[in-house]
Amino acid sequence: MSKPPAATDPADDGFAEVMSLIQAARQRAIQAVNTALIDLYWQIGEHISRKIASAEWGAGVVAQLAAHIARTYPGLRGFTRPNLFRMRQFYEAYRTEEIVSPLVRQLPWTHNLIILSQTKRPEEREFYLRTAVQEQWSKRELERQFRAALFERVVLNPTNVSPAAREIHPQAVGVFKDAYVVEFLGLPDGHSESDLHLGLLAKLKAFLIELGRDFCFVGSEFPVQVGGRDFALDLLFFHRGLNCLVAIELKVGRFEPEYLGKLSFYLEALDRDVRKPHENPAIGVLLCASRDTEVVEYALSRTLSPALVAQYQTQLPDKRLLAAKLHEFYALNVPEAVQAEPAPEPRAKKGGKK
Repeated sequence: MSKPPAATDPADDGFAEVMSLIQAARQRAIQAVNTALIDLYWQIGEHISRKIASAEWGAGVVAQLAAHIARTYPGLRGFTRPNLFRMRQFYEAYRTEEIVSPLVRQLPWTHNLIILSQTKRPEEREFYLRTAVQEQWSKRELERQFRAALFERVVLNPTNVSPAAREIHPQAVGVFKDAYVVEFLGLPDGHSESDLHLGLLAKLKAFLIELGRDFCFVGSEFPVQVGGRDFALDLLFFHRGLNCLVAIELKVGRFEPEYLGKLSFYLEALDRDVRKPHENPAIGVLLCASRDTEVVEYALSRTLSPALVAQYQTQLPDKRLLAAKLHEFYALNVPEAVQAEPAPEPRAKKGGKK
């Protein structure tokens, strides 16, 4: 008696493609609903703002509006008096920013509220809006990036890459960070390189989020064989945007210039033996516990390899200290024309003495 044909995997029959189409349609529907909600909040905020600006409404009228909405649409949430005032604040914060206003429609309302309440400068708001859209941060990750003072760190400490990295990968400065915060590892003082390595592997998802979008994990202690000798690269990733392998070497101590020699060796081996024909040359990252910026600058200026030196931090930075440094930074970088702009002369009152 012949056996019945074996059941086939639905994916083999093209089901996977159909499921992908359904998922894509669901995502578009969710985005469309979110955009419509943000537009509604914008319009309500604009209406309230204009009424208050013309002295037609006061705070009491907004409270009456909230009560009226609650009576008219029982069970409809999100239109309380505080939320109505947030809609007004939302509109007034972005009404003159034509470049930024499309970004707010790509984020959920909760994300917009977090950014609106946590930022003080227009450029800071734009930074978090753009990055949240690009990285597709969850609400939790967005809040973490504020605690990690990402904006302050990016402004105060721009990424320092080698000349070769700038030439081969012009976008590298925007992809990599000067420092990576890995407080989620819970590493104690005096941790070993093995503790750091194993911790990153155990919390790989969190580390990938900290690295940024388009990073894909390739391997740990990636084997490299040259001249009959075996070597092991700490961590190997691939970046889809740069279309290249990313080699990461871990150092629990201070950066030393000789570390770049070994990293360059690994990059050469990757380019010769691992890189695909359609891929760009590999780029290397030395992730150290500390570094002297001047030593790093000197070391990177003469290396012929596309590389950079970044610092890892096991604790969240002192945001108050960074905020103070950022304030000082902006104070020192205000254009002289703005600083020296004279105050307008007061107009003479009609009927006054000449």
